[in-house]
Amino acid sequence: MSDWLIYRGAGAPHDGIEQLPPPPPWRDFDGGPDTPPPTALDPASERRLGVLRREASHHRPGETERELVNAALYLRRPLLVTGAPGSGKSTLAHSVAYELGLGRVLSWPVVSRSTLRDGLYAYDAIGRLQDLQIARATPPRPAGQDAPEGAAEPAPDPDHTAEPGGGIGRYIRLGPLGTALLPAARPRVLLVDELDKSDIDLPNDLLNVLEEGEFRIPELERLAGSAPEVRVLSDDGAPVMVRDGRVRCHAFPFIVLTSNGERDFPAPLLRRCIHLHIPAPDKERLAAMVRAHFGEGAAERHASVIDSFLDREPGDVRAVDQLFNAIHLTQQAGWTDQDEEETRRRLTAELMRPLDRTR
Repeated sequence: MSDWLIYRGAGAPHDGIEQLPPPPPWRDFDGGPDTPPPTALDPASERRLGVLRREASHHRPGETERELVNAALYLRRPLLVTGAPGSGKSTLAHSVAYELGLGRVLSWPVVSRSTLRDGLYAYDAIGRLQDLQIARATPPRPAGQDAPEGAAEPAPDPDHTAEPGGGIGRYIRLGPLGTALLPAARPRVLLVDELDKSDIDLPNDLLNVLEEGEFRIPELERLAGSAPEVRVLSDDGAPVMVRDGRVRCHAFPFIVLTSNGERDFPAPLLRRCIHLHIPAPDKERLAAMVRAHFGEGAAERHASVIDSFLDREPGDVRAVDQLFNAIHLTQQAGWTDQDEEETRRRLTAELMRPLDRTR
């Protein structure tokens, strides 16, 4: 295997990220000070990578897939991954995080109503106003007098708390993209899932953030003179410090943008990304996925189900999840005799009905 590959797709964790060369001068960011490293993989990654992460040891990405992942790492560019549903686009982000020890994958599932701010941060202005109203409506207790038994403590006055910025940081939480851009010694892994489902404006709105590696929080910028440092919550749930209302990365995150091909993206976004197309999985790759989730020998036991999944008319669309559902039901039901075999075939056909057919 070539020595230049940082992500090897071998399924074994290693410290190769430490050998990643410096970024190109035009992608060298100076954010700081660095935040603490993230937590380890969470249950979402465990599910993606198979039981006990067996998929990591069974799955071998193709040469092109490995090379383009590494190109994105070297060039500090987002990776735009296209392919049919169930081809492994989202799993790729979890595989990179697992192998390179980059911690919990930050996930931003995009829908038609998603905006850039959803990915960057949320400000609970209503919650702050409600706390202010409660605090002003609650009469202060005389000094030394305890609250009546069972009485709730009054809400703190957001405008008179001792916290930096008058406590506004308690009402701000960074989103997945905002957390990925926090300064850190190692890149975070961010999955922006199904970008093609977004409103037409979101891909263009992402351009400046992806190019500059930073964003501003206006609610904190207005307080920069009196409170240059404000503590807010990250998407990980950990407190982090934001300085002068600006978040600027140090190590540019490894960003995976996935698309099922339901729309085209503007040329300026494509120019900023490395494009990887993952073809529909063949029999060998499907067998590796089945072993990952169902154990050794599962692909051989369910070879007929895999063949049924692959036996489709030209243009039919199926997702790998459908194959997993059919195999799991077969295993749990324990169909053995001839009558039950007919049930298995019938239900397998129903569970793996092409997604582009409604009847």
